[in-house]
Amino acid sequence: MANHQHKNPSSQRRTPIIPIGRVGADRPSGEEEQSPSQRFAAARKQRLHANSAVARFAESVPFPLDDFQLEALDALEADTNVLVAAPTGAGKTVIADFAVFLAQERNVKAFYTTPIKALSNQKYHDLVATFGESRVGLLTGDTSINSEADIVVMTTEVLRNMLYEESSTLHALRYVVLDEVHFLADRNRGPVWEEVIIHLPQSIRIIGLSATVSNVEDFSQWIESVRGKTTLVVSERRPVPLEQHVIVQEDDSTEPELYDLYRHKAEQQQTLKLNPELVNRLEQLDRRAAKHKDTGRNARFESRHPHSRPRSNAVERHTPRRWAVVDELDYLGKLPGIYFIFSRNGCDQAVEQCINAGLELTDDDEARRIRRIVDEMVDGQLSRDDLKTLQFSKFRFALEEGFAAHHAGMIALFRQIVERLFEEGLVKVVFATETLALGINMPARSVVVEKLEKYDGTGHVALTPGEFTQLTGRAGRRGIDTIGHAVVVDHHGFVPSTAASLSSKRVYPLHSSFKPTFNMAVNLLNSSNYESSRITLDHSFAQWEANESAWQLESQMDTLRSALAGYEQAFACEYGDFKSFMSIRMELADAQKKERRELKHHPFASEKERSRAFRNLDRRIAALQEQERHHPCRACPDLQSHLKWGHRWAREKRELDRISNRFDSRTGSVARRFDRICGILDQLGYLQREEPGRGSAHGSSTDYELTDRGQLLRRIYSDQDLILAQILISGTLDHLGPQELASVLSSLVYEARRGGYGGVPRHYPGGADGVVAQCAERMVSIWGQINTLCEDEGLEPSRELDFGICDIMFAWAGGQDLSMILKESEMTGGDFVRNAKRLADILSQIAQAGPYLGESGAELSQSATVAADLVNRGIVAYSGVD
Repeated sequence: MANHQHKNPSSQRRTPIIPIGRVGADRPSGEEEQSPSQRFAAARKQRLHANSAVARFAESVPFPLDDFQLEALDALEADTNVLVAAPTGAGKTVIADFAVFLAQERNVKAFYTTPIKALSNQKYHDLVATFGESRVGLLTGDTSINSEADIVVMTTEVLRNMLYEESSTLHALRYVVLDEVHFLADRNRGPVWEEVIIHLPQSIRIIGLSATVSNVEDFSQWIESVRGKTTLVVSERRPVPLEQHVIVQEDDSTEPELYDLYRHKAEQQQTLKLNPELVNRLEQLDRRAAKHKDTGRNARFESRHPHSRPRSNAVERHTPRRWAVVDELDYLGKLPGIYFIFSRNGCDQAVEQCINAGLELTDDDEARRIRRIVDEMVDGQLSRDDLKTLQFSKFRFALEEGFAAHHAGMIALFRQIVERLFEEGLVKVVFATETLALGINMPARSVVVEKLEKYDGTGHVALTPGEFTQLTGRAGRRGIDTIGHAVVVDHHGFVPSTAASLSSKRVYPLHSSFKPTFNMAVNLLNSSNYESSRITLDHSFAQWEANESAWQLESQMDTLRSALAGYEQAFACEYGDFKSFMSIRMELADAQKKERRELKHHPFASEKERSRAFRNLDRRIAALQEQERHHPCRACPDLQSHLKWGHRWAREKRELDRISNRFDSRTGSVARRFDRICGILDQLGYLQREEPGRGSAHGSSTDYELTDRGQLLRRIYSDQDLILAQILISGTLDHLGPQELASVLSSLVYEARRGGYGGVPRHYPGGADGVVAQCAERMVSIWGQINTLCEDEGLEPSRELDFGICDIMFAWAGGQDLSMILKESEMTGGDFVRNAKRLADILSQIAQAGPYLGESGAELSQSATVAADLVNRGIVAYSGVD
């Protein structure tokens, strides 16, 4: 019998179930008796509340509402915007459900927006179950169901596009739920949330659902500044308490040991002090590792290889095996669990390791139910060859044993199977990457985090408190578990204090990732004039944050100005203006040192040009020296005393100039980026300048109007919006067939993963001199021209075009089977489908932009339509909604 242990007395304690409901049903002893008038007011308030929409909604839900939920519901019924910040699993979606309930009562529309399609699909099914198919719609990038319904679930990008197009679907819209609104911090997609919040009509109320971020008050104030009265509701209480643990293992021949991260009080309450038993055990394991270190072998190695790098003397504790961790948690009754591994391959390998170790987490009845559900979900969705290619039998066998992986390399259907089986309690352990932490409803009893660092695309970085909280927030199932368990696996470089620092409450600040894009600029100018567009951008959260940080600089500037005024009084000279004398000396010093040094390192086209530049500088220095020498203050008998104060004045003046530059760069920074973008668009013919006096809508200011090119760019939603517009306008894609079009445009959506092939394909369809290769060369040239313009204007360059899968997409558009596609490439099924869907979206945009493509527009639009159909077939067309 294995000697499974939980090394802490807390393993035996029983924690009372915390009731879900309003606090304060009984008056605590010692509370003062209410006066008759107070009792009357309270009774009147209770009667009014009994007739409210909140009361009617409360009767329709199968559990009593928490205080924070009631507070948010009351605010929403009182017609304010609402921002709710609460931990994962606290019940934030109840507020969203009430917004939908309220819309139905008042005969208006409600939109429910999410950051990802999978979450949209899940919420769509939830609302259909409540209100019926006829009253609920779904809009994502590749799915449109009942789009004119009174309740529509959609990705946030779809709503943003509706706002720019002034869609009729927005008529009668009253409530918009922004689920996972903290996603606006996402570098790539976050700006969409700000666009929506800024551009929604003022008559619409927004309901923001956020994680508990440390600056949620600032975020709420910004929303109020843009949208009017906003109620902030914050709850930091988890409905199921979370306990933090660390699991260690001496070696492969011993069982893992689970320790509490924190010390507990006598009454078994968790404190914030580290558990001394854990600290002592880690020290013991370190000493054991040092004792067993094979120093003799190191010595022999060094004697044979005297010039090699010496081996590290660091002591490494044994890292617990994944299967052993699962086995221990199963023994301790802490499953089902989600085991986070920051690697797709690592997730797949973990499943294999558990199977190879002979672990079985299901009984015969559960295995039969799993097989039935899996076969039902797969039936009619994939061909026999596709299933074989995706190793379906292996996938299903692991599920029947109670194990699954969940990551973006899997096709959506397989991920949905895993999600359903886990929700139904049939799959006991899911090995997942961090993408699972976003939104999908998959609570567990335990969450395991394999390492406190991850690869971010450039290197290994430590997890942030926010990321750690997002991961562990899934531990503890409301109404099922009395305690949730977050388990960190002992690993290289692990120290308990690191885990403790990550598990705080208000964990991380929410920062804007908003910045104007080319598409955003033309859409703003399509409905507003230039100055109004700049004002709109000044309302962004990005500018709000910049302004908030600028006030500190403003305070420093005021202090420096006061100091300068004092110095100017001290060096006041009756012979002349001593301030101008010091300014001349400062300018002279800069010219002699800084400007001369810059010229020495400046590249010149010729020696003649270089000599001319230095002669001009020498002439200016001579003129300044002459001014300084003949300045009237030179004759002052107190010159040295004045210079003492003057040097201090000069030092503070330089500091004031430096801080003033920082202040100017922050205030209006978003609008200045917009100015630079408009300059490029004007230069390329997407905008036409309307000079003052020619009907400008706002006096003497310059305005812009959109050209036909600008109208084309309005309809292109892509990271590479301007690049694609220039490619379309240039005629580069004219006369390409559908297959060739799909092939070359894949370069706009594909980004090679770490270690994958990228840049160029294994071969261009048609060869190195073929149409595809020639087209690719022209596209790269256009990309280079646009990037040069952006760099000249101080804008960051766009990512390079990547033709790494143009041969694969050519083959897929030509009808090749999935089995051959994946066999001939290093892509996973999930990666292929995701890239193909994004490509189909780009092709659909081109198809709809035909009227703005000039003479060849009809032919190119038709070719794009056919290409989109060729790409969006089979496994790519699967939406996961049925």
